[in-house]
Amino acid sequence: MMRILAFLEFLLFYLKEILVSNVRVAYDVLTPTHRMTPGIIALDVSDFTDAQISMMANFITMTPGTLGLAVSDDHSTLYIHAMYLDSPAEAVAEQLLNDYGKRVKRVF
Repeated sequence: MMRILAFLEFLLFYLKEILVSNVRVAYDVLTPTHRMTPGIIALDVSDFTDAQISMMANFITMTPGTLGLAVSDDHSTLYIHAMYLDSPAEAVAEQLLNDYGKRVKRVF
């Protein structure tokens, strides 16, 4: 039962993330001024299973404005490209691990 509730919570979180990201990317595309500050982020996923890394990379990639690039050979780092780095890469990495990482671990 707890896993079902965790999945529903993840689903609502993910739908919100998709909506917010779509609006942000659409606004940037439709306005003359671009607000993109792209960059590469390294996420420490050393305590994730291979399935959890795969799920996290896929969910991040399906969110507009982000793209999973690669996993290190030792499966300890997931590299993400983000269109909008509004804060330092370390802070964005921590936010992704808190937002996506904890939820992916609970569900998968």
